[in-house]
Amino acid sequence: MVERSQLSNWRHYSGLVFGILFVSTASIITRFAQEEASSLIIAAYRLTISSIILGVIILIKGPRLLRTFDRKKIWLSFLSGLFLALHFASWITSLEYTTVASSVVLVTTTPLWVAIMSPFILKEPLRKNIMVGLALSMMGGILVGLSDICQFQNNTLECISISSIFSGRALLGDGLALFGAFMAAGYMIIGRKLRSTTDTLPYTFIVYGIAAVIIDVVVIIKGENLFDYSNITFAWFIVLALIPQLMGHSVFNWALRFLPASIVSIALLGEPIGSTLLAYIVLNEIPMNIELGGAILILLGIVVASLKKRQPNAV
Repeated sequence: MVERSQLSNWRHYSGLVFGILFVSTASIITRFAQEEASSLIIAAYRLTISSIILGVIILIKGPRLLRTFDRKKIWLSFLSGLFLALHFASWITSLEYTTVASSVVLVTTTPLWVAIMSPFILKEPLRKNIMVGLALSMMGGILVGLSDICQFQNNTLECISISSIFSGRALLGDGLALFGAFMAAGYMIIGRKLRSTTDTLPYTFIVYGIAAVIIDVVVIIKGENLFDYSNITFAWFIVLALIPQLMGHSVFNWALRFLPASIVSIALLGEPIGSTLLAYIVLNEIPMNIELGGAILILLGIVVASLKKRQPNAV
C-alpha cells in the first residue's frame, strides 16, 4: 500500500512538471509580444499584471492573509523581489549584448549557485544524487546553448570562434547573464526560507509586487514606451502574466515549501525542453540533434536529482 508521504511527494513532483509546462510557454508568447514591445517592457507588464491579479484575490479573500508577515518576513520578501527584478532586468538586457547561446549557457548556472549556497544558508544537505543530477542537467543546458552557435556542416561540427563570443560588448552581456543566474539563485534560496512558514498567495503577491515596482521604475527611467501598443500585444502581456507567471512560477514558489531549493532550481532547467517542443508545434522550429541530446541530459538530471533514498521496510 502506498504511504501518504509517498503520495504527497508525487504530488509535489507532479506540480513541478506542470510548472515546467506553464513556464515553457513564456518564450513562445514573448516571441509574439516582441513584434511591438521590448523585452524589458514585456517583463514589466508580466510582473505588474500578475501582481494586480494577486492583489485582487487577496482583497476578496481578506487582507488578513498578510498579517502573518512580520518585519523580518517583509524584509526577506523585499530582498527576494529585488533578486527577482534584478534577474529579469540583467538577463533580458544581456540578450542585447551577447549571443542567445552565451546568455543561455550562463543563466542556466542558477542550480549550481543554489546547490553551493543551500548547505550553508538553508542547512539542506546536498545528497549525492542531487550533485549527479545537477551535473547532468548542467551539461544538457550547455548543449542546448551550444546549439545556437554550432551546426553540423558536411558531417562536421562547426562553431563560431570563442573570441567572437567573449569579446567587446559580448563580454558585458555574458557578465549580465551570469549576474542574472546568481540573482535567480538568491530568489530561490530566500523563497525556500520564507515558504516554510508562509502561504503561497501572500508570498507571491509581495515578491511579484516588489519586483514589478523595481522594473517599472527602471522602464520609466529608461524612457521606454509604456502604452502605445496594439490590443493583441496587450493580450499577450495578460497571457504572459496568467500562464508562465501565475500558473508557472507560482507553482515553483509553492513547491519550495515542500522540496529542497536545489531540486526546484534543477527543475527550472526543464523549461528549454518545453519551449523547444512548443516552438516545434507552434512555430515549426525543428530542433537539431545537439538540442535533443541536451534535452535528454536535462530530463535525466531532473529525474536523478528527484530520487529519494529508499527507506527499509519496517518488519
